[in-house]
Amino acid sequence: MPDHAATLRVSEIFHSLQGESSRAGLPTVFVRLTGCPLRCAWCDTDYAFSGGETMTLGDVLIEVARHGAQQVCVTGGEPLAQKACLPLLTALCDAGYSVSLETSGALDIAQVDPRVSRIMDLKAPASGEAERNHWENLDRLTARDELKIVLADAADYAWARQAIRERKLDAICPVLLSPVAGTLDPKRLAEWVLRDRLPVRVQLQLHKIIWGTERGR
Repeated sequence: MPDHAATLRVSEIFHSLQGESSRAGLPTVFVRLTGCPLRCAWCDTDYAFSGGETMTLGDVLIEVARHGAQQVCVTGGEPLAQKACLPLLTALCDAGYSVSLETSGALDIAQVDPRVSRIMDLKAPASGEAERNHWENLDRLTARDELKIVLADAADYAWARQAIRERKLDAICPVLLSPVAGTLDPKRLAEWVLRDRLPVRVQLQLHKIIWGTERGR
């Protein structure tokens, strides 16, 4: 049983619509943990690199319950950088929530509770962190997980296309391609995917379409 006295560093807990993945549009409570070992060039949550508030696991559960949503997403930063992330995920599952984890793909996901849907990044070259991809994680993904690749330009797209084809990523789990907001025109990405008949989902960040860059959305 998870230790509810374990502590986490939390940047924010908020209630919004899920903006990404196959759960896009669903009312969701987000638990954003502080800290990340990566520094992606296009990161839009760099405020979560430091600061935050120390909370017990039990206090996090109380705050999540206050919002009254069935979906919970643990995100960051890189949530797996904190040891107590794993027991938090288990505690949320035990409490009956439908739980997803947004992770960079740079850290081992083997110990994540199997009830959690893992939304795992693969870092393309323009992120500046492609060398941090922990490729062994692909062997641990199941059909209920999802792979997300954020793309900044045509070179990133070519890299992703090669990875999808050579590693047969779509046979592992759904693959999501996202354009960097304000950098890569979504229309261009859509046209590339249609041209190449890639077995992927093109996704835009729904929360940014609705609320822009407003924090806590």
